[in-house]
Amino acid sequence: MLKMTELDLMGKRVLMREDFNVPINNGIITSDKRLRAALPSIRTALNRGAMVILMSHLGRPTSGVFEMRLSLEPVADRLSELLGIPVRFERDWAHGLEPHPGEVIMVENVRFLPGEMSNDHELGRAMASLCDVFVMDAFGTAHRAQASTYAVAQYAPQACAGPLLVQELKALKQGLENPEAPIVAVVGGSKVSTKLTVLKSLLPMVDKLIVGGGIANNFIAAAGFDVCSSLFEQDLVQATRELMDEAEMLGVEIPIPLDVVCAREFSQTATPILRSVNRVAANEMILDIGPMTSSLYSRILEEAGTIVWNGPVGVFEFDQFGQGTRNLSLSIAESPAFSIAGGGDTLAAIEKYNVSEMITYISTGGGAFLEFLEGKTLPAVSILETRAHQ
Repeated sequence: MLKMTELDLMGKRVLMREDFNVPINNGIITSDKRLRAALPSIRTALNRGAMVILMSHLGRPTSGVFEMRLSLEPVADRLSELLGIPVRFERDWAHGLEPHPGEVIMVENVRFLPGEMSNDHELGRAMASLCDVFVMDAFGTAHRAQASTYAVAQYAPQACAGPLLVQELKALKQGLENPEAPIVAVVGGSKVSTKLTVLKSLLPMVDKLIVGGGIANNFIAAAGFDVCSSLFEQDLVQATRELMDEAEMLGVEIPIPLDVVCAREFSQTATPILRSVNRVAANEMILDIGPMTSSLYSRILEEAGTIVWNGPVGVFEFDQFGQGTRNLSLSIAESPAFSIAGGGDTLAAIEKYNVSEMITYISTGGGAFLEFLEGKTLPAVSILETRAHQ
């Protein structure tokens, strides 16, 4: 795979696919973590004499429909501040641009263009015509074969991996290809159906598997406890039970919560109720793990050699149901293990509980992070490898 740092960029038009899918509220960016992560890549290209064109998606607009709330203009403004130079914003860009030496251009949300999501080859050719070098630097979208991540790489004069993408892949390989035992995976989320394949893929790799959120509710139900009004997937209880049996055969421990924090309603003002896992009432839903379970997980994480973390263990958006995720975050941060974390909710928890400096590596990807864990080939990486061999 060709790397951007190996190429002569002097005087060249460099089209960089970044992941600027940041939270924006009323035109204000509420977390610029992904923008900051891309700054070294952008500065490297500029320092090597490139004319830089940046493209990204934001949110999930209807294909071909402009939505002002999903415009990347606020991102261009914030990047201007972070880089300390003007960033020219271009809304109508698909038919051509004229960059100037030393300039940075931010183009409008690629998902406003018909054909982006379907990996349209004509759109890929149009994007490729804007540049001399295409740089794929968005690990968070590397699992998607779309016009701005795949087709453009097929038709650009040169296609390479950006520094952030290279850094992500290197850290993931370090953490997952030769991990130090014992290996502990923490997988949270609202639905077991979205994580069932990654859980199965992790079993041969790990020594212990901690599950959280709605996923944990399925495991609690599969262990024979009544989860009452909690979010879980009844039709997947049997599949969860089979996964637990497989884990037992492999010698992988999946600890079931000992106690849980419940509520009679899902709201920011709901009153938390601490219960043993076998004492949840009919009108209650499980929204967090209890202190005994937190202590159990802390001991497991303290003894780990490698920790892979994707997802919270409770509804941490509501503070009264966030203690479990807070304790988990601190336990991972304080563990001497090599720790790697990824996924949108995980990043939010890391930021909320201020533990970023103590996590060995934080991935910017969510879906890509999970697919890498599953051992899948990421399309945007595979096309770069193909181009490198041509």
